Amino acid sequence: MSGIDVGEELGARAAQARALSLLRIRSRALAVAILPAAVAVVLFAAGAQGHLAGPAWDTVRWTVLGVAVVVLLVTVLVAVSVARARPAMSPTVPVPEEGAPDLYRLVRDLADRLDVPAPSAIALTPDCDSWLEDRTHRALRSGAVAAAEAGDAAPVLVIGSPFLWWMRVAELRAVLAPVVAGTGPSAHPDIAAARRFVRGLDASIADAAAPGRGAVRGAPLAFAGWVSRLLLRACRDHAAEMERCVAAAASMRAQTVDHGLRIAAQEQVGLAYAGWDRLLTRVALPAWRMGRWPSRLDAGVVSALTELSRRDRLADGFALRLGERPACDLLEEPGVADEAASLLAARLFHGGPAESGPGWAPVDWQQYPDEVVDRKWRTEAARLHRVLDTLGVPRASAADPAVPTLARVMEHLSGSGGPGGPGEELAAGIGAAVAREEAAASGHGGPGHGGPGHGGPGAGAADDPLDLWGPGPLPLFPLQPPRTGTELLADHVAAMVCCAAVDTAGAAPGLDWLDGPALLVGGERRADLATPVLSLVEDGDPDPLLSWLAEVGVRSDKPVRLV
Repeated sequence: MSGIDVGEELGARAAQARALSLLRIRSRALAVAILPAAVAVVLFAAGAQGHLAGPAWDTVRWTVLGVAVVVLLVTVLVAVSVARARPAMSPTVPVPEEGAPDLYRLVRDLADRLDVPAPSAIALTPDCDSWLEDRTHRALRSGAVAAAEAGDAAPVLVIGSPFLWWMRVAELRAVLAPVVAGTGPSAHPDIAAARRFVRGLDASIADAAAPGRGAVRGAPLAFAGWVSRLLLRACRDHAAEMERCVAAAASMRAQTVDHGLRIAAQEQVGLAYAGWDRLLTRVALPAWRMGRWPSRLDAGVVSALTELSRRDRLADGFALRLGERPACDLLEEPGVADEAASLLAARLFHGGPAESGPGWAPVDWQQYPDEVVDRKWRTEAARLHRVLDTLGVPRASAADPAVPTLARVMEHLSGSGGPGGPGEELAAGIGAAVAREEAAASGHGGPGHGGPGHGGPGAGAADDPLDLWGPGPLPLFPLQPPRTGTELLADHVAAMVCCAAVDTAGAAPGLDWLDGPALLVGGERRADLATPVLSLVEDGDPDPLLSWLAEVGVRSDKPVRLV
């Protein structure tokens, strides 16, 4: 037996031992629950045989019986609560086999090479991660979620959608090998039972914490949640160690498949994560805030990482891989899958509606500069001037006081900069205006307000990929903390400068794959605007910005078109 086989065997045995420890905790809890009933049986049996006679023992017998009945009723309540509680299911985009026969064939061939059961289905997640997910709970066996009856179905393989677009087919197979290898331990009855027990406790706790329960229903659920919390606390260490051993055993088994390629593929995982994070925070987030959602985020990952490869010496050579077959070719309709994953990403990370509608429309990358960047700048510039109007700041144009100009903003901020000056007052006004607009959008089904379900390709018409996640608010994974008033003011002043550059100096809105909205002057990106804007906003010093405007040829006294 090789060292790899020995390591895998040891990991599997350790996982099974931890699973048995979890099941023993369940058995002990059951034993404690039936102990009063057992004592009552012994006492009544002794009385029937003439032992332990007398009024005192009769009182003891009936008291113990009453306690036993109460404890059994409470036990049934907790057991039913745990059994009926719906475990959280990761929001994903289902991938039916007819929509990706080559991908299913790759996964099944991989399972055959690893000598483990093949996953029951495949789904995509808009994140840089892959895992196995058990969806055999009775609460999940409905609609598009059910692949088979509980107990017989293998777990679902969830694949990070950015991996499909950035990785090549061989790299994807190498990355998925240790994940697919986990179906082996998942099929072990003790490990499966231990996992169901832990998931049931976790779901019961979440069910008890859900708001909107009445007193009649809420009290029993709260008690069941309290008991589940005690049991879960006792299980926590054993469960964590079991999962660690399962992962170690799966990793050892996967050593036999594409071992050399796995090292290079793991480098691509880190690169994909970096590009995905930049794309979401710098490119997608500004669009989401404008009520638009980029419909090809995964395709954008390729462009972002290709640009990173061009700029970063550490990424030299990565672009050469692009000549090989991308893993997204394993899908029959990669564009449809990308669109569904992009919409789900908007909902997970921003809280957008589940379907397109008024104020929440898809946008292609070709339309991004005009539909998102230019509109973002002009919307923020208009908000800036509305707040100035509220503060009673006069218009800067003597010829036409009604037109908005950059000069008005600069004169106001350079009047007496620094803490306590007009910059702080203006920042507070903009922060309040943004908060009001976001609250209004959230209350009327705009971005940030969940809408009807949208399950992507393969899902039922009424299925919602977040419906089984739980009652928590959206977004589930916010990308950035709320912006401060100073940050908002700097963004709005920069937007006003960009509008003036477009309207008076022939500049144009653009898209930088790594940094998001960009100002193009003469076809080249100008990335040096932030520093002079901060000098004006934070210090009230207009000179750096005046020099920048003169260099670009921007006329601050000319009117700017707003939305």
